[in-house]
Amino acid sequence: MQDITILSVGQLARSARQILEKNFAQVWVEGELSNFATPQSGHWYFTLKDKSAQLRCAMFAGRNRTVIFPPKDGLKVLVRGKVSLYEGRGDFQIIVDRMEPAGEGALKLAFEVLKNQLATEGLFEEERKRSLPEYPKHLVVISSGTGAAYQDVLSVIERRYPSLLISLIPVAVQGVDSEQQVLRALSDVSQWVSGRHIPATSNFDLPPDLLLVTRGGGSLEDLWTFNLETVARALAECPIPAVSAIGHETDFTITDFVADLRAPTPSAAAEIITPDSNDLKLRFTRLQQSLAAQVRRSMVFHGQQLALLNNQLIHPGLKLQQQMQKLDDTRGRLDAALERTLDSITTQLKHSQSSLFGFRPLRELKHANNKLQSSYLRLSQSLQYRMHKSSAVLQIVSRALHSVSPLDTLSRGYAIVNKAGDGPESRVSSVVKSVKDLSTGDTTITRFMDGEASSVVQNVTLLPEQD
Repeated sequence: MQDITILSVGQLARSARQILEKNFAQVWVEGELSNFATPQSGHWYFTLKDKSAQLRCAMFAGRNRTVIFPPKDGLKVLVRGKVSLYEGRGDFQIIVDRMEPAGEGALKLAFEVLKNQLATEGLFEEERKRSLPEYPKHLVVISSGTGAAYQDVLSVIERRYPSLLISLIPVAVQGVDSEQQVLRALSDVSQWVSGRHIPATSNFDLPPDLLLVTRGGGSLEDLWTFNLETVARALAECPIPAVSAIGHETDFTITDFVADLRAPTPSAAAEIITPDSNDLKLRFTRLQQSLAAQVRRSMVFHGQQLALLNNQLIHPGLKLQQQMQKLDDTRGRLDAALERTLDSITTQLKHSQSSLFGFRPLRELKHANNKLQSSYLRLSQSLQYRMHKSSAVLQIVSRALHSVSPLDTLSRGYAIVNKAGDGPESRVSSVVKSVKDLSTGDTTITRFMDGEASSVVQNVTLLPEQD
């Protein structure tokens, strides 16, 4: 008799479970819900059936919280899980980790449930919407690399704004793998913006400043990836402004409501996010012409101001010469006054002498002569005192002018820095006494002994205080 292996019921059940779980680690099954039960444990137990068979299913509390619609008997669903065996009863079953509605009606129900939930949380509020960059530098597109939607986007951008950098993160936009690929792409964008990772599909180091999620039209089931809660929440957390252009103009998805901007079609999205390069060229030309005209007007105005200030400026040497000339004029007037006074006294003296000589009063004549000499002496002393005082004043004024004159200082290599006026109404420059009086971009006029030069301040450095 040949040797045979005898198994216990438990061993056979355990072996069968291991074989099932190894060979059917993840399966998708579509069917109708039946015998749906929710005990106090929070787990779900139900039967999935179709016309030819039925399967027992279990979905534990940690997983069923992700279901966004209320399951009930008779509802057609799509479940994902692993095939197993409940050893206690020997029941063939599916351990479900994900459940989605199946069929058009169920999908619409799930859509409305999730839409209301996210709206209640405030994910659709206008206050959280961000403005798109007026002149984007780098656009990252999450879409199918072979789809018409991406090609339409490229065509429009090439026509309107060819300088825009474009990076594609290719994903499956429908089907079993679509959700995970879209979520991974959104994660790549977040890491890219934060500088932690650059996707292998991009040729640019510059992080993107705008995101476009797009695909062409299709049925509600085809678009279902973009109605998933996981995708919607990931898009809401995107660190850069996001545009959603899913399907045709009449198609609406949850990502359209979460995104910062919804575009009716992929081509419309490309139109919205890019400026027209022809308009930019025209605007640049106008700005260039306006700037040139302003520069010309400014040069004429400042030239006139410079000429005016130059005419008003009096050289210290000229000022000293004017004071010396004024002193010479004063001395000349004093000399003339002295001569006139002496002539008058001489005339009076002669007249007195003639009068006295006619009467010949020797005593009176002597007295008058003494008086006249005394007066002459006092007058001469007074005139000499006034001339001495004027000369002293002249010397004081000359020394004062010389002490404040910058000519000697300028001749030793020093210069005087004036800060130009701030506006067209300013006619006088101010002397710069400290670097604190200057700012970057100020215009200064530096005066040397033999001329002047204008400069523009490029940097201001304050020396450290000395102990």
